[in-house]
Amino acid sequence: MKAFKVEILVVDHDELGPEGIKRIIEVTKYPNWCLSPHVKDIEERDIGEWTDEHPLNRAPECEEEYRRLFKEGNKS
Repeated sequence: MKAFKVEILVVDHDELGPEGIKRIIEVTKYPNWCLSPHVKDIEERDIGEWTDEHPLNRAPECEEEYRRLFKEGNKS
């Protein structure tokens, strides 16, 4: 058996917050219990108002915006 550190981007449309996101990920029943995730860390960033034009909602801009938001030392 292997363990993996997985980094995901979650856009919080329902304003669950870090603890709500962690809870949903950890209590979801995956098919055949194939995963048993335990969230160890969540970094939070304010992304402003969500629109269809938001960079995280646009494939050509998503990766660059993700890197800008979560680059080392950026906590804003």
